[in-house]
Amino acid sequence: MASIATSAIRASLINHGKKIIGVGKNYAMHIKEMGGQAPKAPVLFLKPTTSYVFEGSPIRLNPKVGTVHHEVEMAVVIDKIARKISPEMALQFVGGYALAIDLTARDVQEEAKKQGLPWTVAKGQDSFCPISNMIAKADVPDPDNVGLWLKVNGEPRQRSNTKHMIHPTAFLVSYISHLFTLEPGDVILTGTPEGVGPINVGDTVTAGIEGLMQMKFDVEADT
Repeated sequence: MASIATSAIRASLINHGKKIIGVGKNYAMHIKEMGGQAPKAPVLFLKPTTSYVFEGSPIRLNPKVGTVHHEVEMAVVIDKIARKISPEMALQFVGGYALAIDLTARDVQEEAKKQGLPWTVAKGQDSFCPISNMIAKADVPDPDNVGLWLKVNGEPRQRSNTKHMIHPTAFLVSYISHLFTLEPGDVILTGTPEGVGPINVGDTVTAGIEGLMQMKFDVEADT
């Protein structure tokens, strides 16, 4: 099937997607800092596309949700329908990549974990997925060797590399395609490294891919 990621719509491909699939517990050091254990298979969750916010618009925090943590991640942008594909074929269904921040209402998530409930409310609120425009696939020759960083008010918080992911990119795309049909514009958040921490109203969050791009978001109250 022909790719829809032509030059005319490449920048807006993400807006065509129907779903955001998050991967949890994909960096050993992050698992350690959260006091968890490495899972046998990828941990998956969904975020609605209404959680997207692009540079130029603020992150908005509802004061009633408690502590909200930043989680910087490499995002994979799908550009062809992918169903039950092999890891060897998986990257052929990728149109490009993006930088994303998987915001998490940590208090809400911890309570959900205790009760065995889904993470939807903790992960899916409006503006809980700040994301860059799509980065051309040619600019990321090896998605499993991408340097990521995040700062809050200029203070370094997260810095790592996708080479430390437990489950590499092609495996994730293949694995997910056996569970959910992936469609053009769908985004996979590949997990966050160690260093997660709180953001608050009035903060400025900057994040980047080393040697390639960076983005900035101000944090405002959602009134």
